[in-house]
Amino acid sequence: MPPVVVKKYANRRLYNTESSSYVTLEDLAVMVRHGRHFVVYDAKSGEDITRGVLTQIIVEEEAKGRNLLPTSFLRQIIGFYGDSMQSLVPRYLESVMGAFSRQHDQVRRTVEQTMGGFIPFTNLEEMGKQNMAMMERAMSLFSPFRTAAEQAEPQPDAARLAALQAELEALRQQIEHYKAMEAAKKRD
Repeated sequence: MPPVVVKKYANRRLYNTESSSYVTLEDLAVMVRHGRHFVVYDAKSGEDITRGVLTQIIVEEEAKGRNLLPTSFLRQIIGFYGDSMQSLVPRYLESVMGAFSRQHDQVRRTVEQTMGGFIPFTNLEEMGKQNMAMMERAMSLFSPFRTAAEQAEPQPDAARLAALQAELEALRQQIEHYKAMEAAKKRD
Protein backbone atom coordinates (compact mmCIF):
# COMPACT_ATOMS: atom_id res chain seq x y z
CA MET A 1 0.00 0.00 0.00
CA PRO A 2 1.53 3.36 -0.95
CA PRO A 3 2.15 5.85 1.84
CA VAL A 4 -0.45 8.50 2.57
CA VAL A 5 0.65 11.92 1.37
CA VAL A 6 0.22 14.69 3.92
CA LYS A 7 0.87 18.33 3.08
CA LYS A 8 1.91 20.87 5.68
CA TYR A 9 0.80 24.42 4.99
CA ALA A 10 2.33 27.68 6.18
CA ASN A 11 -0.40 27.99 8.81
CA ARG A 12 1.02 24.74 10.30
CA ARG A 13 -2.04 22.74 9.33
CA LEU A 14 -1.60 19.22 8.03
CA TYR A 15 -3.75 18.05 5.13
CA ASN A 16 -4.25 14.33 4.44
CA THR A 17 -4.65 14.04 0.67
CA GLU A 18 -6.06 10.51 0.93
CA SER A 19 -9.01 11.47 3.15
CA SER A 20 -9.17 15.08 1.90
CA SER A 21 -9.21 16.36 5.45
CA TYR A 22 -7.07 18.24 7.90
CA VAL A 23 -5.33 16.08 10.51
CA THR A 24 -3.44 16.64 13.73
CA LEU A 25 -0.15 15.26 14.96
CA GLU A 26 -2.21 12.93 17.17
CA ASP A 27 -3.98 11.59 14.06
CA LEU A 28 -0.59 10.91 12.48
CA ALA A 29 0.58 9.18 15.69
CA VAL A 30 -2.45 6.89 15.48
CA MET A 31 -1.56 6.10 11.86
CA VAL A 32 1.95 5.11 12.96
CA ARG A 33 0.57 2.88 15.73
CA HIS A 34 -1.68 1.17 13.19
CA GLY A 35 1.24 0.60 10.83
CA ARG A 36 0.02 3.06 8.19
CA HIS A 37 2.91 4.80 6.50
CA PHE A 38 2.77 8.42 5.47
CA VAL A 39 5.05 11.08 4.06
CA VAL A 40 4.75 14.78 4.82
CA TYR A 41 5.65 17.43 2.27
CA ASP A 42 5.88 21.17 2.70
CA ALA A 43 2.96 22.42 0.59
CA LYS A 44 4.91 25.40 -0.74
CA SER A 45 8.39 23.99 -1.43
CA GLY A 46 7.53 20.30 -1.88
CA GLU A 47 10.35 19.38 0.52
CA ASP A 48 9.97 16.06 2.38
CA ILE A 49 9.59 17.05 6.04
CA THR A 50 8.47 13.66 7.37
CA ARG A 51 11.43 13.31 9.78
CA GLY A 52 10.68 16.68 11.37
CA VAL A 53 6.98 15.86 11.78
CA LEU A 54 7.78 12.48 13.34
CA THR A 55 10.13 14.27 15.73
CA GLN A 56 7.31 16.69 16.61
CA ILE A 57 5.07 13.72 17.43
CA ILE A 58 7.73 12.34 19.79
CA VAL A 59 8.12 15.75 21.47
CA GLU A 60 4.35 15.99 21.97
CA GLU A 61 4.15 12.46 23.41
CA GLU A 62 6.98 13.24 25.81
CA ALA A 63 5.30 16.53 26.80
CA LYS A 64 2.12 14.60 27.67
CA GLY A 65 4.11 12.69 30.29
CA ARG A 66 4.48 9.52 28.23
CA ASN A 67 8.18 9.43 28.97
CA LEU A 68 9.56 6.72 26.74
CA LEU A 69 13.01 8.19 26.13
CA PRO A 70 15.23 8.45 29.23
CA THR A 71 17.17 11.67 29.67
CA SER A 72 20.48 9.79 29.54
CA PHE A 73 19.50 8.27 26.19
CA LEU A 74 18.57 11.70 24.78
CA ARG A 75 21.91 13.12 25.97
CA GLN A 76 23.75 10.26 24.29
CA ILE A 77 21.92 10.82 21.02
CA ILE A 78 22.64 14.57 21.12
CA GLY A 79 26.29 13.77 21.82
CA PHE A 80 26.57 11.89 18.54
CA TYR A 81 25.49 14.83 16.36
CA GLY A 82 28.62 15.97 14.52
CA ASP A 83 30.62 13.03 15.89
CA SER A 84 32.50 10.65 13.61
CA MET A 85 30.09 7.89 14.76
CA GLN A 86 27.04 9.88 13.61
CA SER A 87 26.65 7.89 10.40
CA LEU A 88 26.56 4.57 12.31
CA VAL A 89 23.96 5.60 14.88
CA PRO A 90 20.85 5.56 12.64
CA ARG A 91 21.59 2.09 11.27
CA TYR A 92 22.43 0.78 14.73
CA LEU A 93 19.27 2.22 16.30
CA GLU A 94 17.15 0.91 13.44
CA SER A 95 18.64 -2.55 13.88
CA VAL A 96 18.18 -2.57 17.66
CA MET A 97 14.60 -1.27 17.44
CA GLY A 98 13.77 -3.84 14.74
CA ALA A 99 15.08 -6.65 16.94
CA PHE A 100 13.27 -5.19 19.96
CA SER A 101 10.00 -4.99 18.01
CA ARG A 102 10.31 -8.58 16.80
CA GLN A 103 11.07 -9.76 20.33
CA HIS A 104 8.16 -7.74 21.72
CA ASP A 105 5.78 -9.30 19.18
CA GLN A 106 7.12 -12.77 19.96
CA VAL A 107 6.66 -12.27 23.72
CA ARG A 108 3.14 -10.95 23.17
CA ARG A 109 2.20 -13.97 21.01
CA THR A 110 3.73 -16.39 23.52
CA VAL A 111 1.90 -14.80 26.45
CA GLU A 112 -1.39 -14.79 24.55
CA GLN A 113 -0.97 -18.45 23.58
CA THR A 114 0.11 -19.45 27.07
CA MET A 115 -2.57 -17.46 28.84
CA GLY A 116 -5.38 -18.12 26.37
CA GLY A 117 -5.70 -14.45 25.48
CA PHE A 118 -5.41 -13.29 29.10
CA ILE A 119 -2.77 -10.56 29.18
CA PRO A 120 -1.17 -10.61 32.66
CA PHE A 121 0.28 -7.12 32.51
CA THR A 122 -2.18 -4.71 34.03
CA ASN A 123 0.34 -1.94 34.52
CA LEU A 124 1.38 -1.05 30.97
CA GLU A 125 3.50 1.85 32.19
CA GLU A 126 5.62 -0.57 34.22
CA MET A 127 5.94 -2.84 31.20
CA GLY A 128 7.09 0.14 29.14
CA LYS A 129 9.74 0.95 31.75
CA GLN A 130 10.94 -2.65 31.67
CA ASN A 131 11.11 -2.54 27.88
CA MET A 132 13.14 0.70 27.97
CA ALA A 133 15.51 -0.82 30.54
CA MET A 134 15.99 -3.78 28.23
CA MET A 135 16.62 -1.40 25.32
CA GLU A 136 19.21 0.54 27.35
CA ARG A 137 20.97 -2.72 28.29
CA ALA A 138 21.06 -3.71 24.62
CA MET A 139 22.49 -0.32 23.65
CA SER A 140 25.11 -0.49 26.40
CA LEU A 141 26.60 -3.52 24.64
CA PHE A 142 27.64 -1.20 21.83
CA SER A 143 30.63 0.39 23.56
CA PRO A 144 30.36 3.92 22.04
CA PHE A 145 27.00 4.29 23.79
CA ARG A 146 28.41 3.52 27.23
CA THR A 147 28.69 6.37 29.69
CA ALA A 148 32.00 7.26 31.33
CA ALA A 149 30.77 5.78 34.63
CA GLU A 150 29.94 2.48 32.96
CA GLN A 151 33.34 2.38 31.26
CA ALA A 152 35.15 3.25 34.50
CA GLU A 153 33.37 0.57 36.54
CA PRO A 154 32.51 -2.34 34.25
CA GLN A 155 30.21 -4.87 35.85
CA PRO A 156 31.84 -8.31 36.05
CA ASP A 157 30.38 -10.78 33.58
CA ALA A 158 29.42 -13.18 36.38
CA ALA A 159 27.50 -10.45 38.24
CA ARG A 160 25.77 -9.32 35.04
CA LEU A 161 24.85 -12.90 34.20
CA ALA A 162 23.51 -13.45 37.73
CA ALA A 163 21.40 -10.28 37.48
CA LEU A 164 19.97 -11.37 34.12
CA GLN A 165 19.25 -14.86 35.45
CA ALA A 166 17.47 -13.38 38.47
CA GLU A 167 15.41 -11.15 36.19
CA LEU A 168 14.54 -14.10 33.98
CA GLU A 169 13.55 -16.19 37.02
CA ALA A 170 11.33 -13.37 38.31
CA LEU A 171 9.58 -13.18 34.92
CA ARG A 172 9.17 -16.98 34.86
CA GLN A 173 7.62 -16.90 38.33
CA GLN A 174 5.30 -14.08 37.30
CA ILE A 175 4.10 -16.07 34.28
CA GLU A 176 3.58 -19.17 36.47
CA HIS A 177 1.59 -17.04 38.91
CA TYR A 178 -0.67 -15.75 36.13
CA LYS A 179 -1.09 -19.26 34.73
CA ALA A 180 -2.23 -20.45 38.14
CA MET A 181 -4.65 -17.53 38.41
CA GLU A 182 -6.09 -18.30 34.99
CA ALA A 183 -6.43 -22.00 35.82
CA ALA A 184 -8.22 -21.10 39.07
CA LYS A 185 -10.62 -18.84 37.15
CA LYS A 186 -11.42 -21.66 34.73
CA ARG A 187 -12.14 -24.08 37.61
CA ASP A 188 -14.59 -21.61 39.24
